[in-house]
Amino acid sequence: MQVALVIPNYNHVVAIEATLEKLAHLELPCYLVNDGSDDATRHLLTSLAQRYSWVTLLHHPFNRGKGAAVTTGLRAAYRDGYSHALQVDADGQHNLDDIPAMLARATEDPEALISGLPQYDESVPKIRFYARYLTHFWVWIETLSFDIQDSMCGFRVYPLAVTEQLFLTTALGERMDFDTEIMVRLHWQGVRVIHLPTRVIYPEDGISHFQGLWDNVRISAMHTRLFFGMLRRLPGKIMGGSNRDKSDSHWSSIGERGSYLGIKLLASSYKLGGHWLCRAIMYPVILYFFLTGRNARKASLEFLNRVKAFDPEHPQLQGDLGWQHGLKHFFSFGNAALDRIDAWCDRIQLSQVDFPNRALLADQLEAGQGAVLLVSHLGNLELCRAISVHQKKVKVNVMVLTDNAENFNRVLKQLNPDSSVNLIQVSELGPSTSMLLQQKIEDGELVVIAGDRTSSSSQGRVIYAPFMGEPAPFPQGPFILAGLLDCPVYLMFCLREQGRYVVHLETFSNTLKGPRKGRMQRLEAAVNHYSARLEYFARREPLQWFNFFDFWHNDDDIQRANSQGKDRTDK
Repeated sequence: MQVALVIPNYNHVVAIEATLEKLAHLELPCYLVNDGSDDATRHLLTSLAQRYSWVTLLHHPFNRGKGAAVTTGLRAAYRDGYSHALQVDADGQHNLDDIPAMLARATEDPEALISGLPQYDESVPKIRFYARYLTHFWVWIETLSFDIQDSMCGFRVYPLAVTEQLFLTTALGERMDFDTEIMVRLHWQGVRVIHLPTRVIYPEDGISHFQGLWDNVRISAMHTRLFFGMLRRLPGKIMGGSNRDKSDSHWSSIGERGSYLGIKLLASSYKLGGHWLCRAIMYPVILYFFLTGRNARKASLEFLNRVKAFDPEHPQLQGDLGWQHGLKHFFSFGNAALDRIDAWCDRIQLSQVDFPNRALLADQLEAGQGAVLLVSHLGNLELCRAISVHQKKVKVNVMVLTDNAENFNRVLKQLNPDSSVNLIQVSELGPSTSMLLQQKIEDGELVVIAGDRTSSSSQGRVIYAPFMGEPAPFPQGPFILAGLLDCPVYLMFCLREQGRYVVHLETFSNTLKGPRKGRMQRLEAAVNHYSARLEYFARREPLQWFNFFDFWHNDDDIQRANSQGKDRTDK
């Protein structure tokens, strides 16, 4: 990877010299663009270019705007053979110590656009800070995603080949509208946007070139163009589906649709306006995921049709199943998410939930003994866990298989700083995890493990059990782990029935531990027991089944396909 620096400058005389001094140790070539500055600035820039041999000074005969200056630098770097360009502002706002991290990330993912995610201190003008969220909102609409967390930071690493292609095909704004527009349009071309947190300051002697009236007009016009551009692209996205929604991939290898910013937005809107504001934001997002998630729609309809085959007169599945049933299925997922937030904000009490066998688990915990809860992605166990934490102060440890653990933990702490839930991210549920959890069981804590999703690293280590009339793969890991912990195991479902949540708690086994001989038979019996109970409850409340992927896929086939693909890549 060959990298050059690009620095636009228009009458910045205070910080530019210090900026170049801080960049010198990087030994990177730099394109310093004088965007029609006054004579004093032009003379200073000329002297600096003479002092630093690695600086190439480019001139605009008159001021064209920041975007035009950045474009000139990027295109010059591309013409001179560089693969990437790091844009740095000349006013001293950026933390240049973060450059090595940005370049390292660009090396790991050379086709991505790496952008700073501003972390402001008290020097930021409040009106600018809050005004940025208006742009964030429009960018989320224009990209139909939360992938771009901040489009206004001018501290970023561009992949130059795809950027040059954009310059050749599209006329971009040349002033303060540039940073946002180029990021959105690169996103439209499939360029991944990666954000790295970086400290941003507003120097007391800093110079702002933002033209209040005209730049606002330009930015408004830019968002108008992008909005209608989004509308033109929308039919293709609906018909073609998301390019990340690949039917031949394992569910856990599909990129998460959303981000920490999206989760935080949902939580923040809930705190500001309650359910009405949260629904106003969430429902359009769910509708977007429904329209663009072709494989998720297909999986939803396949599952509902399987349920209807068992029960043709099911009250929730009347008539011929179509898109309206799938949309209802998606919205059911959204409503469950709102109930989870209610629970974590302590607005749903345990007394509002029917829990017939509550004493079964309470007696276990009061005796100071921990237990394993085998759960699933059916219903809303999150709600039951949250209210149990609030009222019983039980330490709950949840094993998760995706990168959402850290994001959800951060938002959860904002919703309820006293939360005592612990999300533990693991790549595989197996014996190696038991040492981490054994002490928690001995301390009388709960360990919660979902048994209805295989992980990408456990492909081939599954047990096929009958589920909805056809064998489906279930992971061995949760059942092996429960056996290693040698403690009581319970099965729990939390379903919304007739307007109330009902917790179904059953004793699964006093222990799954046993002699090595016959272990596979015990595992198969346990998985078959689990799948039978999961099917029973899923048939009762099919719209609360939240596995929107091909649940009956053949793990062995996917593993072989992935291995063959890797072999072809290696060759």
